[in-house]
Amino acid sequence: MKMTDLFLADLDREAASTRRALERVPEGRDDWKPHEKSMPLGYLATLIATILGWINFMVNQDQLDMAPKDGPKYKPQALKTNSELLAALDESVAKARTALENTTDEHLLTTWKFLVGGQVASENPRHVMIRDAVFSHLAHHRGQLTVYLRLNEASVPAIYGPSADEGRFH
Repeated sequence: MKMTDLFLADLDREAASTRRALERVPEGRDDWKPHEKSMPLGYLATLIATILGWINFMVNQDQLDMAPKDGPKYKPQALKTNSELLAALDESVAKARTALENTTDEHLLTTWKFLVGGQVASENPRHVMIRDAVFSHLAHHRGQLTVYLRLNEASVPAIYGPSADEGRFH
């Protein structure tokens, strides 16, 4: 099986569970965070809604600098409503799908660099970056979001197995 086929299947699965989590984000709580050192709920939800779109950068650019020395730092657009979050997710998934459908496994074996302020923060084959910096990173932050949902009295969706709110085994 080709890597691109595996990644497209991962994309479909992860997009579906991400959608279920984003649908439950309580609106009007963008600045809420469980701890002073935690990221705000709105920022976290926006990150989760857009992270699958990073596949497009990893396939179609050789590097990305999140904070170029002579340019503006990356700042995601603030998404305020569930419909905005879901639209951003759909756009991110579409970009990722197009990138994966139009690349080759050979290209995914080539190196991609993630830079911060011109310094290499990470440099790996594209397929490793997609797996680690997109899919694993998404799972991590989506897990954070489920804790935020619970602490805000929102129901937690089943993601990789049952949740206390959905499909719990008794």
